[in-house]
Amino acid sequence: VFALSGFLRVATGFDIGLSTKCVVIPKEMDMCHKIGYSEMRLPNLMGHTSMAEVILKSTTWQHLAHTDCHPHVRTFLCSLFAPICLDTFIHPCRSMCVAVRDSCAPVLACHGHPWPDSLDCDRFPADEDMCLASLTKEYKYLHKVLPKPACQACPAVEEFFTHKRVLEAFCDNNFAVKVKLSKKRTVFGDQEYNIECQVEFITQGSLLPYETQSMIQQWLLINENCTQRMTPTHRPMVYLLVGNIEEGIILVNQVYRWQRRDSQLTLATQKWRYHKCL
Repeated sequence: VFALSGFLRVATGFDIGLSTKCVVIPKEMDMCHKIGYSEMRLPNLMGHTSMAEVILKSTTWQHLAHTDCHPHVRTFLCSLFAPICLDTFIHPCRSMCVAVRDSCAPVLACHGHPWPDSLDCDRFPADEDMCLASLTKEYKYLHKVLPKPACQACPAVEEFFTHKRVLEAFCDNNFAVKVKLSKKRTVFGDQEYNIECQVEFITQGSLLPYETQSMIQQWLLINENCTQRMTPTHRPMVYLLVGNIEEGIILVNQVYRWQRRDSQLTLATQKWRYHKCL
C-alpha cells in the first residue's frame, strides 16, 4: 500500500484525459522522494507540462518542505507538483491545505513571501469529496509533539566576550549547542547550509540528542537571514547557539563564534560543570 493511502477520503475521482503520462520523479525533486511512490503524472496539478518546468517551479518549495513547517507539507506539495500515477488525479483536501498554510505561511513570511494565490485553499475540494485529507487525531497522539523553531529576530553574532558573560547566558537559557556550519551552492545556484558534524551539547535542557540536529537545521532554514550572517564565506565555521524552549517554540537568544584559540568559550564550558547560577 503506498504511503498516501492513509490520507485518502473516498474512492471516486476526476477522469484524466489520455494526454497525461507517467514519468519517474526526478532526482532534483528530493522533497518527493521516499513518500511511497516513484512515478508522477505530467502535466501535474499546477499545470506544468514539462519536467524542466516542474523542476524549476518546485525548487522554491523544496526549501519550505525541508523546514518541516507542518507534518503534511511534503504530502501536500507533492500531490500538486508530483501527483501519483493513478487513473484519477487526487487533489489535496481543503482542510489539508488550510492546516499546511496556517503552519507554513509564517515561514514564507519570514523569507518575505506571502502565501501564493496558486495555492489558495478555496480551489481544493471539500473533505467529503475524493481528496487527500489530514490524518486523524489518533495519529497526532502517536507522534510526540517536538519543540519547533520559529521565525525570529536575529541574535547578534558575538565574537568578543568574557567567560563570565557566557556562563550568565547559560544560566538565563535552557540549552547551548555547539554546531559547525558550512555553505555550498546547489545545482540551481542558490545557497544551501549544512550542519557538518554532530551537534554537541554544552547544556542540554529539554532537547533530546537525536532530534536536535534536525531542529537546528530547521531553525537555520527558517531563519535564513540569520544563517547568512553566520556563514559569510564557504569556509566551515563553528558556533555556540544558546537559547530557550518557550511554549513548544525553540528560540535562539545568543550566538557565539567559536574560534580556534577561543579560551573564553572553552573556559566557560569547563567551568559550567561546577557553576552555580544565582
